[in-house]
Amino acid sequence: MIDLIIKALWLMFPAYIPNSFAAIFGGGKPIDGGRFLKDGRRIIGDGKTYMGFFSGIFFGVLTGSIQIWLNSNGFKILGIDVPSFGQNYIYALKVVFALSCGSLLGDLFKSFFKRRMNLKRGAPFPLVDQLDFVIGSWVFVYLISPEWFMSNFTPNVTIIVLIITPLLHLATNIIGYFIGVKKEPW
Repeated sequence: MIDLIIKALWLMFPAYIPNSFAAIFGGGKPIDGGRFLKDGRRIIGDGKTYMGFFSGIFFGVLTGSIQIWLNSNGFKILGIDVPSFGQNYIYALKVVFALSCGSLLGDLFKSFFKRRMNLKRGAPFPLVDQLDFVIGSWVFVYLISPEWFMSNFTPNVTIIVLIITPLLHLATNIIGYFIGVKKEPW
């Protein structure tokens, strides 16, 4: 079981990192430019900015690049081989980019629907808040490399990710709240 948890966390790390760094380095011009749709609600809202989006992707890809380098040097965790992101550096970089970018796009997609549901910025949306970036990252990786996705996100790894992610998300948000980068602890 511990090997499945390590593999799941390793695979998801490039998708977990972007949201944290988007919150830390966010601010500035919102992606929706302050525009509203015909329903009278913001498209996405002030919480999703260009600075946060690109910072998140940068740090997600940086993290994944370090993981790719570690993989190439035979890195193990507790003696367990960690999965590779691809057969060569360019392929692996595409996978890492898809995980990072997809994670933030999943979050943007969720924000769009929260606005349509008239939920304000920061309003809780249980489980969706915790899994939007997972689904976004999986969709993008599947589009980039369905074979890699299917061979790495086995049913057991998928279940582990779906169980662990909400717990990690809650823990990091509580930490973010206490250090002042999040306005809500969820």
